[in-house]
Amino acid sequence: MDWLNALVALTNFVFVPALSYGAQLALGALGVTLIYSILRFSNFAHGDTMAFGTMCVVLITWLFQGWGISLGPLPTALLALPFGIVLCMGLVLATDRVVYRFYREQRVKPVVLVIVSMGVMFVTNGIVRLIIGPDDQRFADGERFLISARDFKEMTGLEEGLAIKTGQALTVVIAVIAVIWLFWFLNRTRTGKSMRAYSDNEDLALLSGINPERVVMVTWLIVAGLATLAGTLYGLDKSFKPFTYFQLLLPFFAAAIVGGLGSPIGAIVGGFVIAFSEVLVTYAWKKVLVYTLPDSWAPDGLVQLLSTDYKLAVSFVILIAVLLFRPTGLFKGKSV
Repeated sequence: MDWLNALVALTNFVFVPALSYGAQLALGALGVTLIYSILRFSNFAHGDTMAFGTMCVVLITWLFQGWGISLGPLPTALLALPFGIVLCMGLVLATDRVVYRFYREQRVKPVVLVIVSMGVMFVTNGIVRLIIGPDDQRFADGERFLISARDFKEMTGLEEGLAIKTGQALTVVIAVIAVIWLFWFLNRTRTGKSMRAYSDNEDLALLSGINPERVVMVTWLIVAGLATLAGTLYGLDKSFKPFTYFQLLLPFFAAAIVGGLGSPIGAIVGGFVIAFSEVLVTYAWKKVLVYTLPDSWAPDGLVQLLSTDYKLAVSFVILIAVLLFRPTGLFKGKSV
């Protein structure tokens, strides 16, 4: 029975949160790797693009809630999500037309675009904080838990409970659907094949009659959709705070680089590697060890390698290690 309690505790505090967080990182890392592989620069504004899309979802969710519109047990944010995606698409297309297109036509070096994206990052972050404020904003409604710890204990008779939030379950389901759609789009549609050809060899793609501006536009549209999805799911799981999305930039890049920049599969795997690493290192293992070790060996402390305050340090260490020893990542993407 103690082993079952240990397994439930591990599932409740490690596996479920890491699975949900990994799905969110995978969606964010997909956006980073698409920009890098097709537009050929590291987009430092990606986290704040996510914040802008999520902000739009939050504001529209509040509007719907004020009108009495809801989805019952499901979050109203799911209704607002398409509107947020469209508004985020408008932002990235406008930014590309006003800012990035000029530098693209000048054929500047990628490092110049990186610096430009930093400027876009600060401007977008300022706009978001000006509109919605810098504080935590909660917009989740409906049923909070798919299964509560109390119900699980009553059903199983175990000491430990398993709680699965509705937002966590939605994250995994929506992420799976989004990833399947993206791979179908890239591999089965004419536009997706054009994007892949443009990524592999820009000059040859242009000679084949591929319209580069169309490829760029579709790339930005997909990235905006993925960013808004990832940001909204993260906000439903935790809360919305503009600066948090800026901080998520490090795990996104770490996930994309660990998997291999330019590799969509690598971005997904990298997202889960980073998520599970962060959760495993910052988890207090005392409860699991108390169940699994003899009483005389039971630890007095929390048995926590790192405080959760240093969670981002895990991403940083993994990122540095990959850059030093395997710069092409797990799936041999483009070296950094």
